[in-house]
Amino acid sequence: MNKKVLFLLAPALLLGVHTAARAEVKAESFSLSPYIGGYTFIGKDRLETMPVYGLRAGYNLSRHFGLEAVFDYVNTEGKKNSGIGDGVDVYNYHLDALFHLMPESQLVPYLAMGFGGQSRNYPNGADADHSTFNYGLGAKYFLKDALAIRGDVRHLMPMGDGERLHNLEYTVGMDFIFGGVKEAPVAVAAPAPKPEPAPAPVVAPPPPAPPTDQLSVAPASVTQGERVTLSWSSSNATSCVIEPGIGPVPTSGSMTVTPAQSADYTLVCNGAGGTAKSLARVDVVAPPPPAPAPVVAPPPPPPPPVVVPVPEPAKLCKPAVINIKFDTNKSDIKPQYHDELKAVGAFLKEFPQAKGTIEGHTDNVGNKAANMKLSQRRAESVRNYLIKNFDVAPDRIKAVGYGPTKPAASNKTAAGKQQNRRIESNFSCD
Repeated sequence: MNKKVLFLLAPALLLGVHTAARAEVKAESFSLSPYIGGYTFIGKDRLETMPVYGLRAGYNLSRHFGLEAVFDYVNTEGKKNSGIGDGVDVYNYHLDALFHLMPESQLVPYLAMGFGGQSRNYPNGADADHSTFNYGLGAKYFLKDALAIRGDVRHLMPMGDGERLHNLEYTVGMDFIFGGVKEAPVAVAAPAPKPEPAPAPVVAPPPPAPPTDQLSVAPASVTQGERVTLSWSSSNATSCVIEPGIGPVPTSGSMTVTPAQSADYTLVCNGAGGTAKSLARVDVVAPPPPAPAPVVAPPPPPPPPVVVPVPEPAKLCKPAVINIKFDTNKSDIKPQYHDELKAVGAFLKEFPQAKGTIEGHTDNVGNKAANMKLSQRRAESVRNYLIKNFDVAPDRIKAVGYGPTKPAASNKTAAGKQQNRRIESNFSCD
């Protein structure tokens, strides 16, 4: 949610940095306000806190009073063990009255309250509509006349099934403002003109300062073929020259050179106040003679290759996987899956050390506790079939029912529910 808020605020912040205009709430102005935030269901709702997205459209009757039509949306889900499930859509729509406390300032706090409705769409089709009263407070920070950052906190009280529910909404967004009447500023008397300043006395310019300069070379001694760095600086100079072999240079800087022999470098800088000179010496010595090449003994012959016998591959034990589907609220095995169970029985007979678990699963139709029992019956039905028909020791197979807790597909479609009414297994030969 933080990234979405920053994305929403970034254009306004960029616009606000370059404005120094005084902003305020204006009468007879319209506003369009997208926003984003969080929405918390308090107490008996048993729904998770989720992001909220919405839009406000308002009209200011005066600088202090305004009206707003509001619509927003929350996609939430039931809390753990609530039995509600995922995909609960909540829509809020209401008309609010706003009272601006300091409409003439750049930061404008306000009070708000209003009335409207709330619609909830549950995944099981049990939709509900509630009348809703809300109240809260907020603030607008004007970046310029037609743009403001806005924060808002609301307490919403839907009336559901004869009792009052409680929701909390906290948002941040932008106000885009159109039109409006701004009060005329109070006329301010023009200040009296300042007296003309007395003319400054004429002062003769001082004589130009003589230039100074400094030259250095590093390192001061090198082997022939190595590079050195000349560095120089000057003050009160307009031009400089370095000799021998370099010529005109900037009044300060550095460069690398490769002297062929020892040399005395001279820096001469000229200015309006005269000439300055600096010296720097570098000593160049001949390189030492190359060292004789080392005598390298020939490498020893490689050892003969070692032939390692390769054992014949052992027979692998592959885990057996069962994928059986059931009808709704049924645990009997359909004849179409007998061949698949026959293959599992042959696997267990070929690998007597193999053990595993039969897992039973259901869709989310019906009570969760009943589905847990149904999935256990399905798992035990497959286990008993393998024990009875293929003479498998009972201690080699366990049966566990997971109910609707591990769906393989979405329960929002008939095909997905069919896929979730299944048996899975995992055998290993460890």
